[in-house]
Amino acid sequence: MSQLECSRCHRQYDADQLHNASPCCARPLLAMYDLTSLARDLAPGEIAGREATMWRYHELLPVREARSVLTLGEGMTPLLATPRLASVGLERRARLLVKDEGQNPTGRVRGVVTPTAGNAGAAIAAYAARAGIPAYVSAPKDAPESCILQARCYGAEVDLIAGLISDAGHLAADVARQRGWFNVATLREPYRAEGKKTMGLELAEQLGWRLPGAIIYPAGGGTGIVGMWKAFAELRELGWLQDGQLPKMIIVQAEGCAPLVRALHEGRDEAETWPSSDARTIATGLRVPSAIGDRLILQAVRESGGTGLTVSDDEMLVMTRYAAQREGMLIALEAAATIAAYHKLLATHVLLPETETVLFFTGSGLPDVGRFV
Repeated sequence: MSQLECSRCHRQYDADQLHNASPCCARPLLAMYDLTSLARDLAPGEIAGREATMWRYHELLPVREARSVLTLGEGMTPLLATPRLASVGLERRARLLVKDEGQNPTGRVRGVVTPTAGNAGAAIAAYAARAGIPAYVSAPKDAPESCILQARCYGAEVDLIAGLISDAGHLAADVARQRGWFNVATLREPYRAEGKKTMGLELAEQLGWRLPGAIIYPAGGGTGIVGMWKAFAELRELGWLQDGQLPKMIIVQAEGCAPLVRALHEGRDEAETWPSSDARTIATGLRVPSAIGDRLILQAVRESGGTGLTVSDDEMLVMTRYAAQREGMLIALEAAATIAAYHKLLATHVLLPETETVLFFTGSGLPDVGRFV
């Protein structure tokens, strides 16, 4: 990592200093690397024999010394062919793959303060425990109980509030300021996107250093889209991609909370905040009325020739059962949204069955199992 760069105005900051959002624009900071030197010194074939964790890509991650690595064995989640998920209403078999991120250590994808709708809180609490530091988590009262229990089990202090993830974010920011702790809220610091970037690096390696025709991702805060698009750009600059072709990036949101999809369809560069009183969906990870990385997400979708669409809660519930009964996969509601989106895109001919498509299953269905059994 050579420096940090503001994603809006491109002002650069010292990578040796700990940062949250950019001081200049209060927008996400991005980690930058000397890719010219890396292309000269490292070939993709050298990675193959390394340990099967996300740290096999350490040259493209913002940790400079091996002794600073904190791990629970995360990364290199499976890329699975799922023919029966693609077979509904089709006369010919579609080229559908799933990247199952729910198999990471916490079932979710250093900092000590975070707001959460369920997913991030348990993961950050686990890694804080691993590092031997305290953690604070704020969450809406209706966040999945199992996720809250996990966070508390790992030793985190948890406050439940009336409101949405945005309200939890305000509380987390206040606690971080009062205690002098580091706030790792989504894209409020430059490091989580680098972790999510490894999803794209893994995908390229698992496909033999090429990329699929399309990726469908459930976008709440959208860090995964930002991280993967950054990964693909870096891989292309390194010359590691066989054909240099990048996938269409497709986001799916819930009908009851879709600020990014609305901005895409209205041709705007930033997403207006979804009214809190109207933010309704049972998929808590998608009930995000505003995303600080909205410009980066929208830019990635448009640059890739992708699109965005919404699905209903009922469609997500149907697809959670469908994935369990057809493929033996217990997936989160957010992951189920990608299946519903895929079938909508096939039905409208936005995607063709022969287009190799990867769905990102971003979490396990265990926390939500009571909702769809």
